[in-house]
Amino acid sequence: MFANKVYIGRMNIQVFPPFMARFAANKRSPGIPKMWAITRFEGKTSFGMSVFNLSNAIMGSGILGLAFAMSNTGIILFVILLIFIAVLSAYSIHLLLRSAGVVGIRAYEQLGNRAFGPPGKMLAACIITVHNIGAMSSYLFIVKSELPLVIQAFLSKHENTGEWFLNGNYLIIIVSASIILPLALMRQLGYLGYTSGFSLTCMVFFLISVIYKKFNIPCPLNEEHGNMTFDDIHHDVNGTDDFCDAKMATVNSQTAYTIPILAFAFVCHPEVLPIYTELRDATKKRMQNVANISIMTMFVMYLLTALFGYLTFYGAVESELLHTYSQVDPLDKLVLCVRLAVLVAVTLTVPVVLFPIRRAVLQIFFPDKPFSWVIHIAIAVCLIFVVNLLVIFVPSIRDIFGLIGATSAPSLIFILPGIFYIRIVPSEQEPLLSRPKIQATCFAALGFIFMVMSLSFIIIDWVSGEARSGGGH
Repeated sequence: MFANKVYIGRMNIQVFPPFMARFAANKRSPGIPKMWAITRFEGKTSFGMSVFNLSNAIMGSGILGLAFAMSNTGIILFVILLIFIAVLSAYSIHLLLRSAGVVGIRAYEQLGNRAFGPPGKMLAACIITVHNIGAMSSYLFIVKSELPLVIQAFLSKHENTGEWFLNGNYLIIIVSASIILPLALMRQLGYLGYTSGFSLTCMVFFLISVIYKKFNIPCPLNEEHGNMTFDDIHHDVNGTDDFCDAKMATVNSQTAYTIPILAFAFVCHPEVLPIYTELRDATKKRMQNVANISIMTMFVMYLLTALFGYLTFYGAVESELLHTYSQVDPLDKLVLCVRLAVLVAVTLTVPVVLFPIRRAVLQIFFPDKPFSWVIHIAIAVCLIFVVNLLVIFVPSIRDIFGLIGATSAPSLIFILPGIFYIRIVPSEQEPLLSRPKIQATCFAALGFIFMVMSLSFIIIDWVSGEARSGGGH
């Protein structure tokens, strides 16, 4: 198929010469010389920009809920879980890159096609589309809820007076049309490295502010720090009274929710192969280094944010960390700047998340067409339009995307990379009972367990009528 030639053509022909020769011999069109069946393509994105893009793809709105997660697991248990999941995420990317290297494919959907034929391709494309639309919606929900409050605070308004510029629905349309859409129209993902770098800078500012606030907010709060009642908040959240004591390890009714939160904190797998495609001097080892550095960077940011956020409020920390600061002092200028920085960060992440969805849509509906600006622009406009409609009109969006995240995230991180590796890597190289394939099988099974756990938590929530308590990626 021509689509295969497009993706293969984007590779450095020196990396996969055996596969290239077989592909050229078997797939070239009639009348086209064998030597011209593959078009050489060199990625143009630098190593540093690739790290920025992948780090930005990893970073999600869930960072705002990690301090709350630590309050429900304790410091030591949280660190152990975070290390465990970071290592698993790096291993998952290794499986993807290994599978891509064997067959010379750098598209998630094409790996599905290679492993299970058209049904596998369709399944991978649908999972990526659903998951990333959910991620885009969660980011725009932050814009919808937080941007009016930021504008209101900068105007020294103590309540929403109803002006159009304080209406979240109008604001997300303006942000989508003026910022997200122009960035999403770029042809190459590498160009977003600059905005990804700025987005990460905003999150570093958020982290520095969290550390700074740790040494400026007493525990328990005194009257000059606002009217937030620590006892009430902590009792509602954790149900205990020693809220100024750091717990090393703890288990309570909310602990079960923190495991999926942490498990999905490193979701970036749909973006790995597109970034690999555009990486300059791309090799498996070089891309794995990009992934390892990105994961390590976000691991440090996650850990420090959770640790200092937790040590500021202890058991009184809420599921969204910034909201806890607002309870202390709603007009705190530093907190307002931090909220604005987080808004900028999540806004600039949306175009990066959109790229894999567009590729998935192209794989499903236009597999044999060459690049077309009309299709490129139309897909971006339609996706942003659909996401805006979801954010504006669907009231129970968190439950809906909680369900989507419980199924698509473990599929992308654990299940699909594991089964792709088992199916794609030839048995001549690695027999089914070899250690790598047994590890991949256990990895996919672990993903299935995570999926069952997450769905169980959500169903229990729905049945019991309790509020969900956790951030999403």
